[in-house]
Amino acid sequence: MTVSLSPRPEPDGPAFDAHAQQAALLRLSDQFRALDGAIDLAYAAAEILGTTLGISRAGYGTIDPATETITVERDWNAPGISSLAGVLHFRDYGSYIDDLKRGDTAVVGDSRVDPRTASTSSVLEAISARSFVNMPVTEQGGFVALLYLNHAEARTWSDAELAFIREVADRTRDAVERRRAEDELRRLNATLSAEVQQRTAERDALWEATPDLLSVATLDGSLVEINPAWQKVLGWSIDELKAVPFATFIHPDDADRTAAAMSRLGAGEPVFDFANRYRRKDGAYRWLNWNAVPRGGLIYAVVRDVTDAREQEDALRRTEDALRQAQKMEAVGQLTGGIAHDFNNLLAGISGSLEVIQMRLAQGRSADVERYLAAAQSSAKRAASLTHRLLAFSRRQTLTPTVTEINRLVVGMDELVHRSMGPSIEVEIVTAAGLWTSCIDANQLENALLNLCINARDAMPEGGKLTIETGNRWMDERVARERDLPAGQYISLCVSDTGTGMAKAVIERAFDPFYTTKPIGQGTGLGLSMVYGFARQSGGQVRIYSEVGDGTMVCIYLPRHRGEGEPEPLKQEPGEPAQARDGETVLVVDDEPTVRMLVVDALDDLGYVAIEASDGAAGLAILRSDTRIDLLVTDVGLPGGMNGRQLADAARGERPGLKVLFITGYAENAVLSHGHLDPGMHVLTKPFAMDVLGDRIRDLIGA
Repeated sequence: MTVSLSPRPEPDGPAFDAHAQQAALLRLSDQFRALDGAIDLAYAAAEILGTTLGISRAGYGTIDPATETITVERDWNAPGISSLAGVLHFRDYGSYIDDLKRGDTAVVGDSRVDPRTASTSSVLEAISARSFVNMPVTEQGGFVALLYLNHAEARTWSDAELAFIREVADRTRDAVERRRAEDELRRLNATLSAEVQQRTAERDALWEATPDLLSVATLDGSLVEINPAWQKVLGWSIDELKAVPFATFIHPDDADRTAAAMSRLGAGEPVFDFANRYRRKDGAYRWLNWNAVPRGGLIYAVVRDVTDAREQEDALRRTEDALRQAQKMEAVGQLTGGIAHDFNNLLAGISGSLEVIQMRLAQGRSADVERYLAAAQSSAKRAASLTHRLLAFSRRQTLTPTVTEINRLVVGMDELVHRSMGPSIEVEIVTAAGLWTSCIDANQLENALLNLCINARDAMPEGGKLTIETGNRWMDERVARERDLPAGQYISLCVSDTGTGMAKAVIERAFDPFYTTKPIGQGTGLGLSMVYGFARQSGGQVRIYSEVGDGTMVCIYLPRHRGEGEPEPLKQEPGEPAQARDGETVLVVDDEPTVRMLVVDALDDLGYVAIEASDGAAGLAILRSDTRIDLLVTDVGLPGGMNGRQLADAARGERPGLKVLFITGYAENAVLSHGHLDPGMHVLTKPFAMDVLGDRIRDLIGA
């Protein structure tokens, strides 16, 4: 710090000594300890300076360097001297403000002769400040306050006095700033306390008013604090709830789950969306849903009563179940009605033809017997086709899955598809290069593809374009979920047309059995349901994409085959049934005498030795003998506690490698291992043609 001095005038006032300085400083310290406010501290310093130095005025003010003003709240004045409290502009009293802004103390002994104040001396003398000391107080390099001393007459300011003034100024600045900091801290504390009280009041209001159950509990399961909602929901008083561990109120069936959740909380893990049941005072139970976090050895939880919501969900579920049951019964009614209608027609053809044959033979007329036999056989075959379609829809048809090259299958059907479409429909086949193989029943896929092509043809009465397309499809979780499939690799076989398209309501019912939009007599309503059943039974899916007027695309998705196996060769046209070799013996086990008779007679005609049994136990007794058996032909559904599969397994135990042919009215998937049979085991579905039976037996024995 530097001091800007004016020429020294003659001394005026009492001499200043060191004892007086020490006494003044002691008195200043006492005052600082006794006083609280910053203004009072500044005034005490001014009073001690004024009385010790014998001057007219002393004061302390804060500075605004930008506006070059000083604000004085209170100053000490000698008798007869007026106060300067208020705001004063430095430039009104001279140019010494420039010294102060540089951090220099301005010392003026006589304003009349000091060049900084000569022009404004009259103004200074008017406020009793002909002689003055202005000592700047700086903080972090800034001019923030001023200690000023004024005297009405010219006087000399000695070095000892200036040092004393500096000491008082520094102490005053420290004390004032400390008091101001303390005052600010008290103000902040008061504000914070008020805010805390307000927040506490708000929290208390929420604590009291919220319908949620709020709680603080120990890790061993004791409730420390709970809000009134607990009493409202459970009926127990707050004291009753806090008096015992809350496990006391938990439903016994939820005790283990709750203990596991508490263990997780004890390990420092939060528990969210955990529901258990709590016993009310009236004995009823309420479902409570917890969100809890452990903090500092306690558990803080927000709990919600979800009993009503669960009851609503249960009611909705029951309603949905009832709706599904109603829809199921509607479908069953439609299904049984359709079956009854079609089978009555077929049975009428069979029984009527047989009755006519019986009458003609009784009359000795055999000329037209062949025609009526053909009619009966035709009705029987149509009945067999109908049952196959129904089994396909129910996913219980007998499948013979083989590794199949779908591209080769589609190309092999090219001529049949063209012939079925007619000249007004253009057919295009687009096969994907590098198409994966799939382990499926190739015959059933051919039937499914032909069904889709015929449906597409019927949707284009005026002609159009039919496209058959294959492709490899990678399905991630999202895409597979949209198609109700597990994620993975699939082959797609899509049939699209440029026909009339389908409305959304039609698409939703398209797979229902006997549902058709075709005119009466032009469709059974089983085509798409058969396609759907085949796809689902093969581990795949079928989807319809259509808009009214924009055509339709139906896609079958089949799982990719990754195992071993060669593609199934293309089937050949049937020839004459192969005859048995000498001594080849077939054991026939079937509980239906008519079926057993027909199979045995067919085997006799082909030259086989046929042995028959009516149930599994009788068949097993023959197998355990030393009789030659080259092939076991057995029904799957046998009486007596041993089904056909169990008989075959027991036979393999007696005769390893024995060939087995299962004949069944429908594919009992669980019995036949869902189509995955051991080597040397095959399935033939009833009804079957005798020549087909002969070919299958010959193939099995000769393999």
